Amino acid sequence: MRRVVRQSKFRHVFGQAVKNDQCYDDIRVSRVTWDSSFCAVNPRFVAIIIEASGGGAFLVLPLHKTGRIDKSYPTVCGHTGPVLDIDWCPHNDQVIASGSEDCTVMVWQIPENGLTLSLTEPVVILEGHSKRVGIVAWHPTARNVLLSAGCDNTIIIWNVGTGEALLNLDDIHSDMIYNVSWNRNGSLICTASKDKKVRVIDPRKQEIVAEKEKAHEGARPMRAIFLADGNVFTTGFSRMSERQLALWNPKNMEEPIALHEMDTSNGVLLPFYDPDTSIIYLCGKGDSSIRYFEITDESPYVHYLNTFSSKEPQRGMGYMPKRGLDVNKCEIARFFKLHERKCEPIIMTVPRKSDLFQDDLYPDTAGPEAALEAEEWFEGRNADPLLISLKHGYIPGKNRDLKVVKKNILDSRPTANKKCDLISVPKKNADAAGVQNEAKLDEILKEIKSIKDTICNQDERISKLEQQMAKIAA
Repeated sequence: MRRVVRQSKFRHVFGQAVKNDQCYDDIRVSRVTWDSSFCAVNPRFVAIIIEASGGGAFLVLPLHKTGRIDKSYPTVCGHTGPVLDIDWCPHNDQVIASGSEDCTVMVWQIPENGLTLSLTEPVVILEGHSKRVGIVAWHPTARNVLLSAGCDNTIIIWNVGTGEALLNLDDIHSDMIYNVSWNRNGSLICTASKDKKVRVIDPRKQEIVAEKEKAHEGARPMRAIFLADGNVFTTGFSRMSERQLALWNPKNMEEPIALHEMDTSNGVLLPFYDPDTSIIYLCGKGDSSIRYFEITDESPYVHYLNTFSSKEPQRGMGYMPKRGLDVNKCEIARFFKLHERKCEPIIMTVPRKSDLFQDDLYPDTAGPEAALEAEEWFEGRNADPLLISLKHGYIPGKNRDLKVVKKNILDSRPTANKKCDLISVPKKNADAAGVQNEAKLDEILKEIKSIKDTICNQDERISKLEQQMAKIAA
């Protein structure tokens, strides 16, 4: 009988590393022993955790700044211990969060054109963990909501706009948390832990919705991520130390929907998921390959597509959001592979003959606008991501500066769901005052920014003149 090959437009996806001059060279990638990806990317910047003496630091490079990176290039270096994880805000391409061994989470505002001086002052420091913070993850749809998880087995969810810890999940995990993933609308999180359990948690009710003991029986670290349809995808190890991947339905976690064994390598498999194409890319730490699979509704549910192989092992991996891809070249994914001393972009392409926009490859994707404010989410509302079309390419808009307003100083946002019908008139006045205050703050911030820019330019001019004097004197 003739075997019918499964139809899929992604069967021929192929990966290609860019040329050497489009890599980022001479970067001392962090050697810290932690299983995070060490790299975060958005349509403007690539951020890479690096080796730093006397504290923790990471580089933030504009995407176009390829080639050799000078040793004196400014860094983000406010942490007093090594940085373990970084994550770009999905709603502001200039805001990045970092978690560190110094037990703090810091949120940074990167200047529009990148760093000219090293950044030591974060917009806000979030203190609440008693041990090192190894995971930071922004909420996918609510503005300024950030999750952090530490080696104190605690998950804290912060309102970055006020600098407050609003939810503290400290009695759910009894052992180290390997990773945390939000679902599509940010109503649930799933976690993988050292106790070999995968948990699905409702963070606002602070309760476990579903859990699976021994999702993978091996002792090495697991990973668990949410898919767009609400299922959970996990990677881990069997009792015989074979790497496995599995698909679970949180409504019935007794048996996996699918379970595949892969190989006997010992690197942790980092999963990167594209909800638009239902493709999962697996990058093993220490591997030199990226395997990719398509998730469908038909058996065997997880379909192997292909492997991108190279010579050098990867120390970490960054994954570009869909809006940062080149749709004219049918690019469906872009990775930023960390070597020991460089970062190498890898482009995944679907071969197509036509130059026209391929709408089957690019359904509307999550855009940079937040669907909810932080307060709305904490009060119980949910919303799916606000989608944008990539038909004419993505043009980054102007990002507003992240302002942190401590609760007791100024709280101009009216709290919803409170019985305030009787005092609606004063509330409007308060709103108007709040808007005026915001406008004034904006003006002051703009003036401060322009003065700072002038100072930077004068500093550069002085150093150039000093160099000229030194040459003349020599």
